[in-house]
Amino acid sequence: MQHVLSALEARVIGSLIEKELTTPDQYPLTLNALVAACNQKSNREPLLELSANEVQATVDALLKARLVSDRGNFGGRVTRYRQRFVNGEFGGLKFGPAETAIVCELLLRGPQTPGELRAHCQRMHAFADAQAVESALEELMTRPDGPFVQRLARAPGAREPRYVQLFYGPVDEASLPALAASAPRATDQGARLAALEEEVRALTARLAALEARLGEA
Repeated sequence: MQHVLSALEARVIGSLIEKELTTPDQYPLTLNALVAACNQKSNREPLLELSANEVQATVDALLKARLVSDRGNFGGRVTRYRQRFVNGEFGGLKFGPAETAIVCELLLRGPQTPGELRAHCQRMHAFADAQAVESALEELMTRPDGPFVQRLARAPGAREPRYVQLFYGPVDEASLPALAASAPRATDQGARLAALEEEVRALTARLAALEARLGEA
């Protein structure tokens, strides 16, 4: 696999993929919208407070690597950015909807169990059951042009193993944060609540955009 990203590049690309799938009316993103997406308080781990200059510098590096584009007739005068990392028109990685949603979540939120991925991905792709998540993970681990995902050793007391994306390069499990057996992981209910809160924010933004268009008319 030749696609190696820095942590900030992963955050930018993950944010662009997420907004492309969940708020297409607002995509491609302006720099301000991309900064807000990178610093979002839900569905992000770790939480960041990136400046516009930091995001712009990261975008510039991705532009040079042809993983992000600011070209094309996106409308308006403000520069807008779209990702070319996955499922681009000209080459790049080709993933199905399930694999794209999983890659996006792992870029944005770090190592997760299949149960967590199923809950967190629901706005981008609705998995029928846990087996569907595991099948998509297996595909990402065994593709000839991969692997793109690695299964981590199950932590003591954990019911499920976690999976990590490999776009940073090879993973040293010893360097990853350990899961304390006494500290419970987020429940599916909590994950669903976070997803619902994000959906409400997205719908509110879309309603505001629609009202603005009606006002202009």
